[in-house]
Amino acid sequence: MARTDWLVGQERGSAATKRIHAAAAKLISRDGWEAFTIDALAAEVHCSPATIYRHAGGKIAIRDAVIGIHAARIVESVREAIRGLTGSERVVTATAMALQRVRSDPLAQAMRAGHPLTESEWLPVSEVIAQFAAEMLGQRKSDPLAQQWLIRVFLALLTWPMKDTDAELEMLQRFFGPPYDDEA
Repeated sequence: MARTDWLVGQERGSAATKRIHAAAAKLISRDGWEAFTIDALAAEVHCSPATIYRHAGGKIAIRDAVIGIHAARIVESVREAIRGLTGSERVVTATAMALQRVRSDPLAQAMRAGHPLTESEWLPVSEVIAQFAAEMLGQRKSDPLAQQWLIRVFLALLTWPMKDTDAELEMLQRFFGPPYDDEA
């Protein structure tokens, strides 16, 4: 049986990377982060592990890229919701909408299941996540401490959601208030 080149007719590097990231997202959503391996990914994409490493890097690089790509979709919907908003209204709206989107997203659930916060610190130190936090805050200049604070509050709410969503929104409005009304 003749094998066909899975990149025929495409710009090889870009097409390979996109295909690898899409397959990684599918595997992680289906099987969870703990079961995700480069060998399983190579089998899914029908290539060698060396091709995976060449086009997408190792497991951590793939994880960060998949999170970045997937989070960008969520962030785009949040961007629409906060367009023109400033201060606490921006932070509250962004946080509430992002929580709702992440809580309902299969890939996000699979990533969280594979990385309980008590066992891993990779999310709070991810540069990709820090960039999204800065955008949610509407920062004009980088404030890593504020970004870390928002990431950790977001993760706490994600991990331990309040049963009453109205009370959760009220809490966000109350505690994301005055400091953010000064436009960080």
